[in-house]
Amino acid sequence: MLSYQHKFHAGSAADVHKHVALSLLLAHLAQKEKPFTVIDLYAGEGDYGLGTPEAQKTRDFDSGIARLWARTDIPAQLQRYMDIVRGLNPDGTLVRYPGSPAIARDYLREGDQLILNELHTTSFPVLKRWARLDERIAVHQREGLEALIALTPPKIRRGLALIDPSYEVKTEYADVPQEVGAALHRWAEGIFVVWYPLLADERHKALTSAFTHCDAPTLACELTFAPTKDKASGLRGTGLIVVNPPWQFDVAMKETGAWLGTVLGGRHSLAWLKAPKVS
Repeated sequence: MLSYQHKFHAGSAADVHKHVALSLLLAHLAQKEKPFTVIDLYAGEGDYGLGTPEAQKTRDFDSGIARLWARTDIPAQLQRYMDIVRGLNPDGTLVRYPGSPAIARDYLREGDQLILNELHTTSFPVLKRWARLDERIAVHQREGLEALIALTPPKIRRGLALIDPSYEVKTEYADVPQEVGAALHRWAEGIFVVWYPLLADERHKALTSAFTHCDAPTLACELTFAPTKDKASGLRGTGLIVVNPPWQFDVAMKETGAWLGTVLGGRHSLAWLKAPKVS
């Protein structure tokens, strides 16, 4: 069993970047009355307390959601995301943070479906309890990339899959694009969102390079953190690959990413790894 547990990093700058993009994509899916499916393959625990020993040990949320919490200039496109965060903190004090399952659940309507997967033996029962009263949510305990193939295509074919492994196993940089490609062949209309870390050794470049051969339009969004002495050998930034991004998602992400870069102390960039065909 791998050791990674997201409760140590909840509300980090990487979380904020990932969840803002997820919120924008979910808002797009919710614009139409047709139902949709969200598949979250490394779901964690649903939501997280920021006062726990794990969160307090790293205090990653200080450089993430805490920088947005008291701001009064939140862009309109980020408002729903911030409303979800504030909904977990009704007293006005930042003490909890929503994981991707909580953000996805906020967008669900009657008829929509949320499929959650979590392998970790500690996190799985917590996630199961978190989801137990919502009939729209199914919870699985499988290896993430195996679940990607097993759970696609979903019965409701309109939707997205979130793939954000910890990359504790270095082969995941090669395995992820391969398995996403296989899932795309089964679920051609699906939106696939892949998170990856930007590290000093730049091992993510093998992953992004592999996605240039994708069979669908593919966008990379990266938030590079300003260098600091205490993180000289750690996380340098956070990246997202979006396969089959909806129309104008790149425009929305460029605008929100620029704002996030300013607030979180970094620089945001976008690049097409596989450009959409021009009609």
